[in-house]
Amino acid sequence: MVAHRLLRNLAGGTAVLAALLVVVFGLPALNRIVPNDRSLAGRERYGVGAGVSVQPPPGARIDASKTRPGADRATVLFLIGAVRYAIVVTPFSGGIEDAAGRLRTKIKATQGYQVTGDEDGVRTDSGIAGLAGGYTAPGRCGRYAVFLAGGVSIEVTVSGAEFELDQVMDGIDHSIDSIAYGGAR
Repeated sequence: MVAHRLLRNLAGGTAVLAALLVVVFGLPALNRIVPNDRSLAGRERYGVGAGVSVQPPPGARIDASKTRPGADRATVLFLIGAVRYAIVVTPFSGGIEDAAGRLRTKIKATQGYQVTGDEDGVRTDSGIAGLAGGYTAPGRCGRYAVFLAGGVSIEVTVSGAEFELDQVMDGIDHSIDSIAYGGAR
């Protein structure tokens, strides 16, 4: 009777230990195997969501952990080497100055980030008007732009080390120019 109980307890303890080992070692190993980003090789346009699409820059990958498509709000994070290029689409009913102010406030809310210089008017190839400027952060620099179309704000931020950013900025500029809302391209 005692031996039977000991065997049963040993079997139960072994099962618990096996489950614990799977959780502690197996799941993280599986997580490392599954890629966190998706290559965009050969892709024409990318549907960000909320009616917004963009031509990704050359060599861009999507960080799937930070990308959230949606019908009324959406986010995509493109990675080009160590450069981060994000597009965030949210409902917005104010004017372009209000949208730019909201984006500047978001940028400055991150410790060490500062908006620099003046903003300039910009326009995408599909005719969406917006404002653009620059910012700095410890060891990084960046650019931002904000556009309004169809009741949504399209916020664009690009950041990276200055040398890396200089290497890919032409492709990112073309990508920003390609931002379209609805069926426009």
